[in-house]
Amino acid sequence: MTTTTFQTTSTAASARGLVKTYGRGAAAVHALAGVDVDVAPGRFTAIMGPSGSGKSTLLHCLAGLDQPTDGSVVVDGVELAGLDDDALTRFRRDRLGFVFQAFNLLPMLTARQNIVLPLELAGRRVDEAARVRIDEVVDVLGLSDRLDHRPGELSGGQQQRVAIARALVADAAIVFADEPTGNLDSTASTEVLSFLRRSVRELGRTVVMVTHELDAAAYADDVIVLADGRVRAHLTAPSHDELVAELQAGVR
Repeated sequence: MTTTTFQTTSTAASARGLVKTYGRGAAAVHALAGVDVDVAPGRFTAIMGPSGSGKSTLLHCLAGLDQPTDGSVVVDGVELAGLDDDALTRFRRDRLGFVFQAFNLLPMLTARQNIVLPLELAGRRVDEAARVRIDEVVDVLGLSDRLDHRPGELSGGQQQRVAIARALVADAAIVFADEPTGNLDSTASTEVLSFLRRSVRELGRTVVMVTHELDAAAYADDVIVLADGRVRAHLTAPSHDELVAELQAGVR
């Protein structure tokens, strides 16, 4: 029987000595090479770095989508290494939200049905409290007039907003977003990033987003910059010039 370890923490997620290695011997690739990082609750954190820096690998390890080779990950007070496969699946389903480049909406369902799908899969009744939370999220994301439309009847930006709503209605402790604007034009990207920020400001959520775009990172409260599998900098409200300088230094 697996024992779940709960820890009192002021962080939404943290990693210590995080290592992720692919392959062995001379062919080994160290995607993460000893990462220590803390994600503050109730803030919008962006993870940036050049291609191959390990930013998506870090997000996937923090989100329990990939297992590190070494080190520890604690999310919402739970040490992920203490969970077996079934417990980890339940934890991701019940406590985490995910938004990716691909919207991953079911085309035969309406926006409303896609949004409540995680609750139904978890066997959770959509009670009055859940309806209030859904209405709040839908209102913040500006989806009230699109709930009866299927994905094929929505723009890319609207589909991504539905995906964000789906991640938020389950009362996720953290929403992990991996290049959420990668398949969107500039107008839709601005729309989606604005709503992610509003979910932090108005709903008190914690968002962790991987992006390679400076304009996207500008929406974040904190920016973690990776280079060669290590944290190069953890910046709070950096200016455009500060962020560019750190990113350029990481590829020298």
